[in-house]
Amino acid sequence: MSLDFDLYSPFPTVMNQSSSEKWLLPGLGQGLVVGFILTIANFSFFTSLLMFFLSSSRLTKWKGETKKRLDSEYKEGGQRNWIQVFCNGAVPTELALLYMIENGPGEIPIDFCKQHTASWMCLSLLAALASSAGDTWASEIGTVLSKSPPRLITTWEKVPVGTNGGVTMVGLASSLLGGTFVGIAYFLTQLVFVNDLDISAPQWPIIAFGGLAGLLGSIVDSYLGATMQFSGLDESTGMVVSSPANEVKYIAGKPILDNNAVNLFSSVLVALLLPTAAAWGFWPRR
Repeated sequence: MSLDFDLYSPFPTVMNQSSSEKWLLPGLGQGLVVGFILTIANFSFFTSLLMFFLSSSRLTKWKGETKKRLDSEYKEGGQRNWIQVFCNGAVPTELALLYMIENGPGEIPIDFCKQHTASWMCLSLLAALASSAGDTWASEIGTVLSKSPPRLITTWEKVPVGTNGGVTMVGLASSLLGGTFVGIAYFLTQLVFVNDLDISAPQWPIIAFGGLAGLLGSIVDSYLGATMQFSGLDESTGMVVSSPANEVKYIAGKPILDNNAVNLFSSVLVALLLPTAAAWGFWPRR
C-alpha cells in the first residue's frame, strides 16, 4: 500500500501501487505546496482551488469505463504526475506569491478604484483556476453526454471523440458551468471573510467573470489543441492518439505541444488577458 496523488484532489489517497507508478509521488508534494501557498495568501484563493480539485476529481472518475474506451490516454482515477500538477498549479501559485508581495496575506474586495494591482492579481488567479475547471468540465462531461460528434474548432468539421481541438455544445456549456462553479466558490468566501463589502465595489460580477474564464479557457485550449497538438486515428484500435505512427491516420494538428503544455499556455493566456479585458465591463473605475 502507498500514497497516490490525484491532480484533482488536494489530499493523497492510499491505494495499491506498482513500482512503475511510484514516479507519480512527487506530484503529491507539489499539490500540497500549491494548496499551502494559496491558503496563506487568501482564503478565496484556497476555496476556489479546492472546488476545482473536488469537482474535477469527481468528473474525471465519472463514467470511467466509458472514457477508457474512447481515450487512449485515460488514467484510472485520474492520477497525474508532477509535470501535470505543475502545468495546472504553476500560474495560480506564482500569482498568489505576487499577491502577498503586493498586498500581504489576507482577503480584499475586488475594487479597482482602491486596490487596482491587487484586484487584478485576484482576478488573474481566479481566471487561471476557472480556465482549468472549464476545460476539465468540458472534456469530462462533453465526451460522455454529447449526442452529436465533436467538431474541430478551427474548421468545424466532424471529428472522432477524443480529437484534440474537438468541441461540442454540451462541452462548451459545461465549461461555462465549471468556471461559474469556481467563481461562486470565490464569491461566497468573499461574503464570509471580507470586511467592508458595503462600501466596496459590487462583488457579484466575480461569478460572471468565473464563467467567462471557464468558457474562454476551454476555447483557447481547444484552439491550441487543434493547431499545435497532433491527433490521429489508430486504425488498429479505433482510438484517437496524440503521436504520429505508420498505422495512424492523420486527423488534425502538428506535434508541437503535448497536452500538458497546452494546458499551461491556455492558463497563462487567460490569466494575463481576461482580467484586463473583462474587468472594465464588470467593475467601475474613476
